Amino acid sequence: MASYSDYPFFEVEKRGRVAILYLNRPEKKNLMSWAFWGYLREVAALLDADDDVRAVVVAGKGDCFSAGMDFKDFFVNFGPLFQEHNADTREKFYKKILVMQEGFNRIANGDKPYIAAVHGYCIGGGLDLISACDIRIGCENAVVSLREAKVAIVADMGSLQRLPAIIGQGKTRLMALTGADYSGKTCLEFGLFDELCSTPEATLNRAVELAGQIAANPAIAVRGTKHVLNYALAHGPDDGMKYVAAWNAAFLDSLDFRETVLSFLEKRPPQYQ
Repeated sequence: MASYSDYPFFEVEKRGRVAILYLNRPEKKNLMSWAFWGYLREVAALLDADDDVRAVVVAGKGDCFSAGMDFKDFFVNFGPLFQEHNADTREKFYKKILVMQEGFNRIANGDKPYIAAVHGYCIGGGLDLISACDIRIGCENAVVSLREAKVAIVADMGSLQRLPAIIGQGKTRLMALTGADYSGKTCLEFGLFDELCSTPEATLNRAVELAGQIAANPAIAVRGTKHVLNYALAHGPDDGMKYVAAWNAAFLDSLDFRETVLSFLEKRPPQYQ
């Protein structure tokens, strides 16, 4: 059975019911090599299946969150696929892109909430990653860029699809079409960061604190809330209202909900599973 230690690009630290998923390539500014793209989906699956984990913080070791894609590694692994002049090889590259997207999709669509703790550079793929998270806590020293247009790429790992719901179409187009760098303060003003902290340590601690608050809530309600929010985002408010009605009709009467009612009647704090 796979364990977190099988994936050397990542390091997982547990603090109670909170897991901190570190990008662990600090000597290379956490540049995203194939060790990242190939295994993020597997690490996310392990976290989703870990009953001891109720919420996940994503952070970067070293001086920054991530400076984005490791282009040298990318060309070594994929150069022949996208430079060949035939449809068969291009189709293989298309499928590779879909595999690379799966890790972000698992984070965005999985059962557990993810909180990004962002300090230093958060470039390209780093922005894709935090866009897939539910909450983003930023540091004043953060430098964020949707850099792909500057290096002749159309961003394909989720930023163009997820950012409009976070910061709006206008700000997304501003970031995407210019490829410019934006400070932590500006990201807070845009709504990309939900809170801003003064130091990397304070940023991580605040993210862990919020994750702990989430982890203390009944897990079935947290899972349901994330799924309902995602459904409404994809289908609109009317269908979203019908979906949450169906969800609660099926899942409201949980053991934790019964404990809520009983503790209220007995005038004591609830003891959730």
